[in-house]
Amino acid sequence: MEYAEEAIVVSNKAVDCDCKGQMQAAVYYYREAATLLELAWKIRKDDPLANEWCQKSHDYANRAEALEYQIQNEAANNMESINQDKVRLKQCKYLLKQALDIDESGKEDLAIDSYTQAIELSLKVKKEISDDEMIKNLTTLIENALDRAEKLKQSKESNLCNSSNNTAVIRKKIVESRTPKILETSKSDLYTESEKRVLLFTSKINNKEYVPFMDVDLLERFQLSIPFTDSDGLLTLSSEQKQKFVQWIRPDQLCSDPKMVVGDSIDFYSIKQTIVTDCSFVASLAVCAVFEKTFKQRLITSIIYPQKHNGQPVYNPFGKYMVKFHLNGIQRKVIIDDLLPVGQYNSLLCSHSSNKNEFWVSLIEKAYLKVMGGYDFPGSSSNIDLHALTGWIPERCAIRLDEKTFNADGLFDTLYTRLCKGDVLITVATGPMSAEEERRTGLVSSHAYAVLAVQKVNDLKLLKLKNPWAHVRWKGRYSELDEKSWTPQLRKKLDYDPTSAATFDNGIFWIDYTSVIHHFDVFCMNWNPAIFPYTSCIHKTWNTGTGPISDLYNITENPQFFLDVGNINSGAVWILLTRHITELQDFKENREYISVLVYKNNGKRVHYPNDPEPYISGTRINSPHYLCKIVINNETPSKYTLVVSQYEKMNTINYTLRAYATCPFTMKELSNSYNPKFKTTVNGEWKGIRAGGCLNHSTYSDNPKFKLTVDGSSDTEELQIELKAPKQYQVGVEISCVGLNNTNATAKFKSKSSGSYRSGYVILELADIQPGTYELIPSTYLPGKEGPFILTVNASCSVSINQIR
Repeated sequence: MEYAEEAIVVSNKAVDCDCKGQMQAAVYYYREAATLLELAWKIRKDDPLANEWCQKSHDYANRAEALEYQIQNEAANNMESINQDKVRLKQCKYLLKQALDIDESGKEDLAIDSYTQAIELSLKVKKEISDDEMIKNLTTLIENALDRAEKLKQSKESNLCNSSNNTAVIRKKIVESRTPKILETSKSDLYTESEKRVLLFTSKINNKEYVPFMDVDLLERFQLSIPFTDSDGLLTLSSEQKQKFVQWIRPDQLCSDPKMVVGDSIDFYSIKQTIVTDCSFVASLAVCAVFEKTFKQRLITSIIYPQKHNGQPVYNPFGKYMVKFHLNGIQRKVIIDDLLPVGQYNSLLCSHSSNKNEFWVSLIEKAYLKVMGGYDFPGSSSNIDLHALTGWIPERCAIRLDEKTFNADGLFDTLYTRLCKGDVLITVATGPMSAEEERRTGLVSSHAYAVLAVQKVNDLKLLKLKNPWAHVRWKGRYSELDEKSWTPQLRKKLDYDPTSAATFDNGIFWIDYTSVIHHFDVFCMNWNPAIFPYTSCIHKTWNTGTGPISDLYNITENPQFFLDVGNINSGAVWILLTRHITELQDFKENREYISVLVYKNNGKRVHYPNDPEPYISGTRINSPHYLCKIVINNETPSKYTLVVSQYEKMNTINYTLRAYATCPFTMKELSNSYNPKFKTTVNGEWKGIRAGGCLNHSTYSDNPKFKLTVDGSSDTEELQIELKAPKQYQVGVEISCVGLNNTNATAKFKSKSSGSYRSGYVILELADIQPGTYELIPSTYLPGKEGPFILTVNASCSVSINQIR
């Protein structure tokens, strides 16, 4: 359909909605019609109707603006009628409710303090208001609070000794938890001192501290004498927000009855992204909302406090909230106030719920963007966002139709069978698209969409998606415009009426799977960790000076871990590597490419990246998370070596290695094959006639030669000989026995070598070495290759090394 013809259809809908008083819908359709006519004018300026199209485009845009002004003006007028006295009454009731909750939990001392706060604030407010009905309500509240507080005091006095001891215990726990040993949570015995240092160091993100979430944080006080203001200051606004910004205001200034959640559960329909560039985050909120509604389990609403006893978050009239995110290897707490940015007529300049009284979307977004540096968000990926929100295991599946390893049918079967079980949360994102492709398809370039449902009807594969904008939908097959494909049977099966859906664009649409894999770029999946009954994690630091910059030739000094799954015939172990990020610039650019290599090496340390060949060799990615899956069957070994790898190691990284398994397992860090007591290093050089090449050449004996003296006390000493050289040279090292200290003993070997010549690095490990004198000859494969080398000997006993040629 031509743009002008499509504009006629859309403008008719706009006028119809306008006449019926459906202003929001009319605004949308007027703007769509204006855009279509503007495109028609640009493409066909020579058309006789071009000037009329241009004029109509302006008219429709002006009408949309006028309607929006009317909508916002009505909202602003409604705000003027809000009685601030009611807000004060609500604060008093909130304090009483908090006191009742603490009372029911058996914490008598805290309950008395809370009742006292409620009484003091109520008395103060009672003096300041004149409304008789409110005064009556406050009087009743004060009497109830006094009555209950007195009963608690009497109970406390009759059990003074026990009560005092309990209070001392509570205070001791609070004090201990706030000392520098803050990482000693209820599971503190599982953390080593080095792990605590890692977690403490990476608590500082973008120059703000986000400490680990602890049991004591459940006692966070949300009642204050004045509305709470975050000491970290206001969030940085994006450039588009700054253009429209008027002021920061609180929810009770936006509506008369603010709530965290309206009704018993959250609704994905109401979630709407505005001008903040966080589509992946808003899509993540939507899929969490679907999970909560489908499985009746709290997921996203369980992370924000204060809460009721049933875990449902509640609105706090004092404006203080605590949000629990999974950040840098552990759950951490983020404190925010409820100040939100608004433009003209108090229109929110952040993501929000379409229900004007509901604020969970805006506040969780604010907490997340506080960590990410502000509303001027660089953009993210849903698997990163969902991991932070839920702790679910992140995975990316790139859609690559031209790669043989991409199994489109297998991927759909996974999505179809696992989403309905609550095993996975899914979003899907487009890649870069031209403006014309966006207009033709109805999709948005480089944009994340929430996957609400995956259906299979006979051989037809369909996905139900939501655009976080809450408008702009797919225009192709199985959209609401494609009535031909929507047979009566399909409509009934999916309970969908395209005619009804076409009347208003809420950003939700059906699309066939074939179109998805042709127009989208990547699926982001986050897996429910509850499907794995066994898990373990290790928090470590990899210093930039440890090992070479590149992993192409030498991985001896890379962090390595031993994994033992025992004697089982089937199962799975997933390994998640998470790099801790502490600076916004690092998140924006993310130049660190990480991976986990898996070797069938019986759990022993690996020295060369391709000897043995990796069992699983993943592509290094510049994401904070890398997931590796090990499938276990009766042909796979029980012991593996896990190697943390980087493309180019330029900076020290802190990371968490977490394993999830369907079977019991052991995972621990690998030290060297033994703990060397002695280490000696010498520098040498192949130069002139001393660059003799390998044994294949007659000049081999001209190579540099070193005398190695082993002063051990037994015949079971251990040696590790390393040779490092320019990576453009193929090198090797040979050791020969010259004589033993025990003249009656027979040498266990005459000579041994490091094996195949390798680029720039070889290692020779020897066990059961006898004390005596040995010779070492380092060499290049070809003669005449001049250059320096470093020879290092690690030993279990005293050794000395001297160059003799």
